[in-house]
Amino acid sequence: MAPRVLVSDELSETAVQIFRDRGVEVDFQPQLGKDKEKLLEIIGNYDGLAIRSATKVTEKIIEAAKNLKVVGRAGIGVDNVDIPAASRRGIIVMNTPFGNSITTAEHAIALMFAVARQLPSADASTQAGKWEKSKFMGVEITGKTLGVIGAGNIGSIVIARAIGLKMHVVAYDPFLSKERAEEMGVVKVELDELFARADFITLHVPLTDKTRNIIDADALAKTKPGVRIINCARGGLVDEAALAAAIKSGHVAGAAFDVFEVEPAKESPLFGLPNVVCTPHLGASTTEAQENVALQVAEQMSDYLVKGAVSNAINMPSITAEEAPILKPFIKLADVLGAFVGQVTEDPIKEIEILYDGVTAGMNTKALTSALLAGLIRNQVADVNMVSAPIMIKEKGIVLAEVKRDKTGVYDGYIKLTVTTDSMTRSVAGTVFSDGKPRFIQIKGINLDADVGNHMVYIANTDVPGMIGFIGTTLGAANVNIANFQLGRDKQGGDAIALLYVDGAINDEVLGKLTAHQAIRQAKPLVFNVD
Repeated sequence: MAPRVLVSDELSETAVQIFRDRGVEVDFQPQLGKDKEKLLEIIGNYDGLAIRSATKVTEKIIEAAKNLKVVGRAGIGVDNVDIPAASRRGIIVMNTPFGNSITTAEHAIALMFAVARQLPSADASTQAGKWEKSKFMGVEITGKTLGVIGAGNIGSIVIARAIGLKMHVVAYDPFLSKERAEEMGVVKVELDELFARADFITLHVPLTDKTRNIIDADALAKTKPGVRIINCARGGLVDEAALAAAIKSGHVAGAAFDVFEVEPAKESPLFGLPNVVCTPHLGASTTEAQENVALQVAEQMSDYLVKGAVSNAINMPSITAEEAPILKPFIKLADVLGAFVGQVTEDPIKEIEILYDGVTAGMNTKALTSALLAGLIRNQVADVNMVSAPIMIKEKGIVLAEVKRDKTGVYDGYIKLTVTTDSMTRSVAGTVFSDGKPRFIQIKGINLDADVGNHMVYIANTDVPGMIGFIGTTLGAANVNIANFQLGRDKQGGDAIALLYVDGAINDEVLGKLTAHQAIRQAKPLVFNVD
């Protein structure tokens, strides 16, 4: 059955057609996003929801979305989606962060010109019949220093444009390497130095606890007299009241804002001040950008629903279409390893360590870890998945560690999971052979080589003679057929394990007969989904 997607905001017909061309059934209702009750009524029928900013994906909507797997936002902002609620329900939330990059960067440059030459005020004055030529004295851009806060995707485009305008550029970005800065032609500086040197400052960072009010009264006091500030990124990055005071005092010569702390911005301390240019969040408002993000969200959602590829997800590691087929068997392996430990461990888990050895260390381990954690807690939470599992592990306060290392053994790569409870430590390792099927290669430090089947039995016992015969006879008497039988032990007379791949489920009566043997300490039925 083809996946179904609801488009509840305006998308172009070209974008809608992308869904259809890729085998996705589309219900195009572009006005539905404004009707909360109607959306609540029908959302349970869809696997995907494609939106812009009008649709509010609240916790109530998410609770009603029983089949929803992905929400795709055509644009960068996801303020209208309850991401924690979506994550708890295992719903992927995607955005399109690159579709409007050029448009937003160009808007920042346009605002810089506007505030440098007082263009809006000059236009209003002239159209009012005045001819105040001497009133609107501006400054040149050429030769001035532009301070860029955030040299990521949009910031780097602004930098390239500014260098083309013969400006000197300094950039503050904790993640910007010296090599990348040299390649871009900018000088990497700390924030205080940027404030001291810049004639113009433009912001291109997300709004986080660390960046909120990154330009406040203290920061403004460190800026160069006559500085002009442009914000096309996010409201809340600049303390608007502090900036208004600095403009009134004459320390700041002007500002240009496309975003505000409260939107829609009906009022702001910046409104009405001289040489302050304000626009209503137009950064992404070009025909090209709106079409680009629409096409991109359709492609991303289709790739996920049809191929399992994840890109630009807010709450899940990305999996490209190219790596999806390579990663898929290892995701299955990770799920199986987690499911094994989750089914044989009864005490609350305190710590988790995941070892990626050899080729697995170079894979998308975030995705593998998410799959492993989902398998680990599925025995407790039936509807957990790769999105919700990491959230649940964190909420439980379980300590999680990942270790990566080069190949150390006979296998090209394997994954080893170790969990610790108050009373014990348990480990299991597995790999994928050329047939693409997961295999157990070690349990409790004991080596073995076992196929994974849908129904298995795990037995922990003391190594004593006659155990193989006892297990085979007991299962045979219960009409349980053994497809594969793997044994292992740490030493003669020490700890031993048996892992059996059987043709059907094992009932409690049969388990009781197995555990009646004095040497068997644990016998657990295991269920895996490996078809």
